[in-house]
Amino acid sequence: MISIKRKENESASGMIYRFTKRIQQSGILREAKKRRFFIREESKLKRKLSAIHRSKKSEEMNRQKKLGLI
Repeated sequence: MISIKRKENESASGMIYRFTKRIQQSGILREAKKRRFFIREESKLKRKLSAIHRSKKSEEMNRQKKLGLI
């Protein structure tokens, strides 16, 4: 946990500047961004089934377009 105490006669913007600098140096922000955008890899079977489902949906959409249903 990072804590910043206000120095005597320090402006609020100066304190915010010191805080952001301390956060960047600690690497907390970098780690938070990594965790935010981390995506767990799917199994091969799940990816394969998903691809099959997408292709069947696409074929069905094309068939309905040709028939004028869409």
